[in-house]
Amino acid sequence: MAPVKKIRVDRNEEQLGADLERYRQLALELGATKACIVQAGQIPVDERIAMKCQIPRCFGYGTGAQCPPNTMKPAELREILSKYEWAVLFIKDVPSEVIIRDKATIKERVKAYQDVYSIVSEVESAAFYDGHYLAFGFAAGSCRHTFCGQMDDCQAMTGGKCRFSLKSRPSMEAVGIDVYKMVAMAGWDIYPIGSGARAADVPKGTLAGIIIVQ
Repeated sequence: MAPVKKIRVDRNEEQLGADLERYRQLALELGATKACIVQAGQIPVDERIAMKCQIPRCFGYGTGAQCPPNTMKPAELREILSKYEWAVLFIKDVPSEVIIRDKATIKERVKAYQDVYSIVSEVESAAFYDGHYLAFGFAAGSCRHTFCGQMDDCQAMTGGKCRFSLKSRPSMEAVGIDVYKMVAMAGWDIYPIGSGARAADVPKGTLAGIIIVQ
């Protein structure tokens, strides 16, 4: 880890720009396929995205502390984002057969999602120690099933301590971020993969994460 920087109240725009670029590069070094710096005000937040967790009901709905209806609401996120200016968005491309829910690829699928959580955690941590102490991030998929899929429950839902408290966080979709739109706005390819999709019909799978920095 790089030396911890002291907290400053004066804002150095040149340093902020250098920090953001370093976080973008870090995401790539950690395994992201692509990464870019985005304005917080351009992050598309839509109540309909979180609604899709419920209609049709996702298998993770209500089963974990970081999934709807237990996590931050889109309106709350929209208000919080109004206090920020910059973020780092990244994607991790994987073979489409990994994303399509098939028991044959479950290990690869869980690993891909865990990788996204790790990237978010590492970049967020780097920002924190650089003095961006209000940085926070969102990953992809349900942390309940990504980390505790073999467990009987989500301990945080029953008053216990989260088993993966430093990596657990909501997915971008869970809080209402329109991932499809955001990835397409960045100029990257992304395809919808639903329960009826066939791997042969989809060029690739795409998982996304974001770190809101400053």
